[in-house]
Amino acid sequence: MTDPTITTAGTDKIVISHATKVIRRRTVLDDVSLELPRGDIYGFSGINGSGKTMLFRAIAGLIHLTSGTIDVFGQRIGRDASFPAGLGLILENVGFWEEYTGLDNLRLLASIRGAIGEREIRAALERVGLNPDDGREYGAYSLGMKQRLAVAQAVMESPGLLVLDEPTNALDVDGIALVCRIIREERERGATVLLACHNEPDLEALFERRFYMADGRIVREG
Repeated sequence: MTDPTITTAGTDKIVISHATKVIRRRTVLDDVSLELPRGDIYGFSGINGSGKTMLFRAIAGLIHLTSGTIDVFGQRIGRDASFPAGLGLILENVGFWEEYTGLDNLRLLASIRGAIGEREIRAALERVGLNPDDGREYGAYSLGMKQRLAVAQAVMESPGLLVLDEPTNALDVDGIALVCRIIREERERGATVLLACHNEPDLEALFERRFYMADGRIVREG
């Protein structure tokens, strides 16, 4: 188990130090401390409510800790940055616009940073098996298509950090294999991947280190 006494943060790792979150008197993250060097795939396992999603939300800057700190590659979340630079995220329901096509949804998201253009957006859609010229609105997509679009938006800007919570939800066997291949490719490109899943053997096979969570704590590594 990683030593919970973590005092320094480097630019080459994610450092979570005594992260605690209390919501309505309930402790949903309980003194979590981890060091995650850049460039590996880290798996987080546990039943619903174990704390996986809450930890990912904290790393992504979507919640403020009650106590403790999170440093992502040298930036303290909530002090130096509101969220990690170069972040690709799948967390619960991705907020796409129902009335726009998949292509138009990605165009809108890409316009926020302006880091990529039409070529990269179309390539991301093709990479997940979606047709960039499909004229259907997102609201008419199947669940599997929606999940593929979520993966496309997470990887389209070639982020340095991917935080993926249950990325194969609603996917068939071929879709799961596709997502696993994309995750491997992102790791080979140099991305750090944090991956949460529940009893998905294909995803679990990708883990280079695995942490088990229960009651908001890391209970073991294996």
